[in-house]
Amino acid sequence: MSARFSWRRPSPAQIDSFLRRQVGTPFSYGPQGLTRVDAGQPLPEGVRRRWKRDEGRIKLGQGELAWHAARAALERWEMFRQGWVEVCWPSANLREGTLVAILARRMGLWSLSATRIVYTYDEVGELQRFGFAYGTLPDHIERGEERFGVEWNRATGHVRFEIEAWSRPQHPLAWLAYPLVRHWQQAFARGAREAMLRAVEDPA
Repeated sequence: MSARFSWRRPSPAQIDSFLRRQVGTPFSYGPQGLTRVDAGQPLPEGVRRRWKRDEGRIKLGQGELAWHAARAALERWEMFRQGWVEVCWPSANLREGTLVAILARRMGLWSLSATRIVYTYDEVGELQRFGFAYGTLPDHIERGEERFGVEWNRATGHVRFEIEAWSRPQHPLAWLAYPLVRHWQQAFARGAREAMLRAVEDPA
């Protein structure tokens, strides 16, 4: 299996059919939890040497109102509101096992990739943290794991968004166009930070 490509945007029915086919499929990488390494677990040697890491943080605002707006934006998948990439569907619940498809358009070509939420977290304390990570399935152009999270430092009042991903190509097209793929991955990370900032500054 591989990511689905098309010169036409897939219809909602085609996307739903694509998602139904993912039920029960395994992750396309291992071990799961690559984005949990901040807890002290060392990365596998092969991942550290051959996979690429993307990460970034941005301050979204200050105080409790910004925190609630940031949480709500993450739950709406606002980080995907970038114009060229979207999640199917934004109503998907943030819980372990939820399937979502990532729909992207680049150079006139549409791609549809399958992911499943690996874990979620919701931590209360001096540093409040909320977020989730999803991992790739065989029907994905890449293989790896990506985490999205927001945090509120109650001591400073700062509310931040963070993104972290470990990935390597899976589909032959991703290997052939690897420099372009890396450029798009980095553009997505920047766009995700900007989209979350917009959502918190102008909450729905």
